[in-house]
Order: sequence, then C-alpha cells, then structure tokens
Amino acid sequence: MSPTPADLVLRGARVHTVDPRLPHAEALAVRDGRIVWLGADADADAWTGPGTRVIDAAGRLVLPGFIDAHNHVRLGSDDACVQLAGVSTLDGIHARIRAWAEAHPDAEWIEAEAFDYSAIPGGRMPHARDLDPVTGDRPAFVLSYDVHTAWLNTAALRRLGIDSRRTDLPFGDAETDPLTGEPTGFIRNFAIKGLSRDGHRALRELGVPWASPDRQYGRLAKSLDDAVRFGITTVVEPQNSLDDLALFERARAEGRLRSRLVAALFHPRGTGDADLDAFAEAARRYDDDRLRVGPLKLYIDDVVEPRTAALLEPYAGCGQHRGDTFYPPEEFAELLARLDARGFQCFVHATGDRGIRTVLDAVAHARAVNGPRDARHQVVHVECLDPADVPRFAELGVVACMQPRHCAPEIAGPGQDWAENVGAGRWHKAWPMRSLRDAGAVLAFSSDWNVAEMDPMVGLYTAVTRRPLGGGGDPWMPHETVDVETAVHGYTMGSAYANFLEDDLGSLTVGKLADFVVLSRDILRCAPADIPGTVAETVVVGGEVVHARHAAA
Repeated sequence: MSPTPADLVLRGARVHTVDPRLPHAEALAVRDGRIVWLGADADADAWTGPGTRVIDAAGRLVLPGFIDAHNHVRLGSDDACVQLAGVSTLDGIHARIRAWAEAHPDAEWIEAEAFDYSAIPGGRMPHARDLDPVTGDRPAFVLSYDVHTAWLNTAALRRLGIDSRRTDLPFGDAETDPLTGEPTGFIRNFAIKGLSRDGHRALRELGVPWASPDRQYGRLAKSLDDAVRFGITTVVEPQNSLDDLALFERARAEGRLRSRLVAALFHPRGTGDADLDAFAEAARRYDDDRLRVGPLKLYIDDVVEPRTAALLEPYAGCGQHRGDTFYPPEEFAELLARLDARGFQCFVHATGDRGIRTVLDAVAHARAVNGPRDARHQVVHVECLDPADVPRFAELGVVACMQPRHCAPEIAGPGQDWAENVGAGRWHKAWPMRSLRDAGAVLAFSSDWNVAEMDPMVGLYTAVTRRPLGGGGDPWMPHETVDVETAVHGYTMGSAYANFLEDDLGSLTVGKLADFVVLSRDILRCAPADIPGTVAETVVVGGEVVHARHAAA
C-alpha cells in the first residue's frame, strides 16, 4: 500500500541528518510540517503526488536548519549609525564619522557602532576628547563592537546630564578621570545596564534616537531577514525585557518572523519575586513552536578587552587588577539556587576563568540545595577556562554556549587586546572547544551577532581552523580546533539540546519538525578554506520554503 502523498519531497540530496540512527539519506518527505520519511532517492516517488512540492537538491548537501544559540537579533546592526567595523585606528574612526557628519548635516545626533578597543592608541579606553574634533556641538553616541561599553563626546555628556556628581547612570557607569573626578566620556557596563528595561527607557526619555522603538524594530526585522538567508531556522535571542516582546509579536504579525525564536529574559540585579512571576507568566503566554519565552539571562562578569572580566590571576601588566564579579560568589550561588528551585533555566554570561568558576560553583550549590534536575543551565561565552574546570561542565550538566568566531587570531589572538590582556601564559585557556567536547560537555555554537558575523559558515570555519577569516596566517591554539562534524553538531543538535528543543529540532529525523537547509557547497567534504562563502540555496521551516536563492527551488 502506497503512503499518503507528502506536502513536500526533497530528493537528489546528500542528507546529513545529525541522527546517528540514520546518519545519511538521499531524500525526505514532509507532511503537516513534520518529517514523515527519509530514505533512498529511488523510493521518493512513492511519497509524491499531484499536489506535492518537489525540491531537487541536485546532489547538494542538506543539513538540519542551523540553531543559533546566542544571536542578538533585536539589538542587531543599525543602518542609521556610522559603521566602524574593521576600522583599526583612531584616524580611521575620525574619517568615518567626519564623512557621515558631512553627509547628514541635519542629524541631531551622531551615532556609531562597532568601534574596536584596539583602535584607541596606547591601550587606553577612549575619551570624549577623542570624538570632539570631528563631532563639534552635536552629541555623539558610539557603541563598542561588543556593545558592552559606550563612548560619548562632550556634547553628549552635557545632553545626558553626566558630570562628576552623576556617574552611576541607569544605562551604565561613567568612568572618571582619577585626577579631576570629571567623566571621561567612556561608559562601562552598558550591556548590563544600557540594554536593560530601565536603561533603554532612560535612553529613550533622554532622546537618544538609537533607543527608539522604531529603530529597535528596524534592527530586529533586518536581522531576522538575514537569519533566514543564512539558513538559521531557530534564533535564541539571549537578552530581552518584557517590553521587548511586543517587537517579536509585531514581527510575527507582519510576516518577518520566519525563523523560530526563543527569547531569554534579562535578570538584572534587583529583580524581585514580582518580576519572576511576570517572567513565568510570559513563559506561559509565549510557548509555541514559533515563539517561546522562558530562560533567564544573567551576568557574572564582563569582558576581557577593557579588563572587566573576572580572572583568577591579575591581568598582564596590570599589577593586582583581576576584574570583578557582579555578585559576591556566595550571593550568586544563593541567587542561582533560588532561580533553579523555581524551575528557571539560566544563561549566565561568563568570560573570565574566575567568572566561569563562580558560575560552576553556583550550579553545584543549586544541585546540592535543590537536588539534581535537568536544568541545562548555560555558561555563555566560555572564553578563558581553567583546565581544572573543563570536566565540571559534563559533571554538572552545564552547557557550554560558545561563539567560535570570537577566538579568531585577528580578533583575539597575539597582538589583539584579548590575548595581550590575558598574557601568553594563559593562552592555553582560550576557547577550549575540543577539550570540552572530549570531556563530554554539550557544545552549543552561536554567532553572538552583532558582536560577530551572523553567518554560520564563519563560525564553522573558525571552529575547524582557528585561522584568520581572510585566509593565510597561522592558526591560534590549533589544539582546540574541532572537526567539521562536531562543529555542525554544535550549530544543530547541540544548540537544540541546550534549549530543550531536541525532541522537535536539531536533526533530520522522522517525527521532527521539517527545518532544513540546502547548501551551495558540501562543507563536510570541501577544504576548510572553502567553507566561508558557502550559501543557503534553499531554507525550509516547518515544511515551508522561507528562502530560495533561485526562484525555481
């Protein structure tokens, strides 16, 4: 007896299922958004009827749709800002800003994004005086590439009411000159405070255009379009307030939310029981296979480049300075235990080895107090990990949510701020992906857009080679590369498991949702140097084609 014809049949493919029970196939069939069959191409006709849509993959590689486990689509990149990505000198920053200001003489503010700390001479942080010559009397608001800090000119300091008496701001902490006590124009802790609900509201009320709802939605919509184009069928947006959920609802209503989305809610210091109740209610309200709310985002430390990550030993050349944690370890352990007891999954930003250890200690405490449960708490970033803590991830059931692109030599390697601040004696701790895998940890890979490129091919290439993206040059810490199958697993099944999605997503398996991507190259067989530039020919979410590079697909 022939099966009921499918809604969609993919054939002529080299399907890498990421399911060890059936690793490979040539064809698959989809009905009602789910995979109903995988097998040989010769058997695909049995699933094909008059109303079946047929995609001929022409021998191309087909993978499960990519699950980007840490992607700031809501933050995104803003076309209204001066783009500073790739600018490596202060003169270059001046040139970009000057050109933009001349082209936009009526703009009330000058806003820019993605400045690199290493562009500021002498290894120092930027000052207002560095911006004043090219911005004049117009306020200027410049975000770092990691969005953890902001840089203001003198006019912006005045406009925002920042002076020696007001440095603890709702959107960050203003650095002051140690001699005069006056604010320098550099704002720390922007990711923790400026991206919070209160911080965003304060920026809007102060008239910063970047923080307006329309600008936020524009960034989100553009990022969601990019995600589909790159074959990302599920996005995990890691830091949102309850106010931001309306943006995702709007995107869904307007047809811009073509990928699935998991939204984590930000838990800043001061979050109370009433807030947690509201978070739990949001998780109940948004709980379908297209838009889900639930995890909580916390910070234990900041980032290495401005020396605000928490290290076990002092930063290179910085005396006794080793960074701070945002909570004393005992307080954080009690906090995590309370959240764990309420059933929340926690995504904890931790980059320094002391920060990571503090999180692992807190998870151990939560398990001791509450008993073991399948919590799947995540340490997000895992940039500088002490070898003694590598096995603890698997032992405690903690997921390592990592962004391979961040460990590229031209971003974090010798001569860059990350490597120089940590010092060569600790480079062996840098992004230990292979060590974690070998120790049995779950790796969930992601882009960290817009801190780095969204394209999964960039992350896959870096995970496999740890070489510069442009080719050439030596790999940095090549003993921590992973094979391409492991990297693909991190972007599919690993990220599905990390977010409790493995029953429906992450592999091409009968019964699971039909999310897959047809690639222009076979990245499992090509030279690693050819992985970048590989594109998604066809992208399918729930059996519906959401992107086709060629209209005939």
